[in-house]
Amino acid sequence: MARAGITADRLVAAAAELADEAGFEQVSLSALARRFGVRDASLYAHVRGLKDLRHRLALLAGGEMIDRIAAAVAGRSGRDALAAYADAYRTYALAHPGRYAATQIRLDPALVDADAPAARRTVEITYGMLRGYGLAEPDLTDAVRLLRATFHGYCALETAGGFNAPREVRASWDRAIDALHIALENWPREETDHHV
Repeated sequence: MARAGITADRLVAAAAELADEAGFEQVSLSALARRFGVRDASLYAHVRGLKDLRHRLALLAGGEMIDRIAAAVAGRSGRDALAAYADAYRTYALAHPGRYAATQIRLDPALVDADAPAARRTVEITYGMLRGYGLAEPDLTDAVRLLRATFHGYCALETAGGFNAPREVRASWDRAIDALHIALENWPREETDHHV
């Protein structure tokens, strides 16, 4: 009876719930089979294995996250857009730690196809915001890496309780956004003319 209600979407949704409850590393086919009251083998009718399940979970979480970021950034530019982007990122990471962890796994490019519009949307929205600072390649890629490293590092440290100083964590976050805004406005452009 329980088996009849399982679909790939329900399975991934259950994996997302489990990730937030117990941690991304605890997501396994065995744990999900127990939740659905079925044997592990019956889940293979819906996913190809744990790697496929985690890949689908990463796409689900990435889609949820970029939807929140897109809504926050809409109609904004400059520091306002950067702050909205950063706050939506941090809010999602802190509210959904297991799903957020899923967004950090490396996706197999062969598996990111037309069924993964969230991956493309993430690139479009992030790069679109940064183009507002007048950046072009290769500076865009470098700026994306700086933002991702800063946001991820901050969220990882905050989640782990790594900020022990008495200063309020949100105040430091706001200052970090100010510093990033200044860095983006004054980005050191890479020389594109190479003399032989």
